[in-house]
Amino acid sequence: MPPARQRPVHEAFCHHLRHMRVATWNVNGLRAIERKGFLPWLESCGADVVFLQEIKALPEQLSDEVRAPRGWHVEFNSAEKPGYSGVAVYSRERPDAVERGLGAPLFDSEGRVIAARFGDLHLIGSYFPNGARDLSRVPFKLDFYSTMLAHVNRLRKEGLHVLVTGDWNTAHQEIDLARPGENHKTTGFLPQERETLTTFLSSGWADAFRRLNPDVRERYTWWAPWRGSRERNIGWRIDYPVVDEALLGRIGGCEIHHDVKGSDHCPVSIEVKG
Repeated sequence: MPPARQRPVHEAFCHHLRHMRVATWNVNGLRAIERKGFLPWLESCGADVVFLQEIKALPEQLSDEVRAPRGWHVEFNSAEKPGYSGVAVYSRERPDAVERGLGAPLFDSEGRVIAARFGDLHLIGSYFPNGARDLSRVPFKLDFYSTMLAHVNRLRKEGLHVLVTGDWNTAHQEIDLARPGENHKTTGFLPQERETLTTFLSSGWADAFRRLNPDVRERYTWWAPWRGSRERNIGWRIDYPVVDEALLGRIGGCEIHHDVKGSDHCPVSIEVKG
């Protein structure tokens, strides 16, 4: 008797790629942003799936309304260190599968990655490391990028469509921040950080916002919380939706919601057409 054929991963799911709107937001503290209108925003944002970064809380530290809002399925991946990092995903529909971390204990203890799979669409929300003001964490950050790239390449080989959203903590090109000349020695715009992101995007992945808006300037997602940076729009674009090149033709749009306040970041949304 011949051996049973191994089905590709994407055949194993009950439904395939469909229309979906995905949002990502570094909230800089989920408990803090609850007091600044998080729940009304969640209900009005029009997203099917919302990824959050820097929740800075364990689920049991959150209010019932934020931990389990009516009409949403919620999953958390908190850091082991109290009040640090942490990510979450809110979805209108229960995912077919949820995964936490990259399978690398060094990174996974910091609660930086959560993924939700819907059919053959694998959505990842990630809080990429910051290199630290003294640059001491830059090697850790670059290792995280390499580990993430290997992870998503593996998923793609399994036949999945992959979307990586979140706070990438790197402005890729000079067009992506207000004052590039002043920041070449600042983490988030170091040559080695930008080169690592270039390597990622040269491996069959696309920064969806920049691909759809190649010449758009002064569209940022993070502003330093001092000296009126946000009011003067002295910011950085460091929150990206990155998609497999094969998925790029099914992206209906990508928006930066700079008018949404409450955090030093603003939300970004992307539409995947079914």
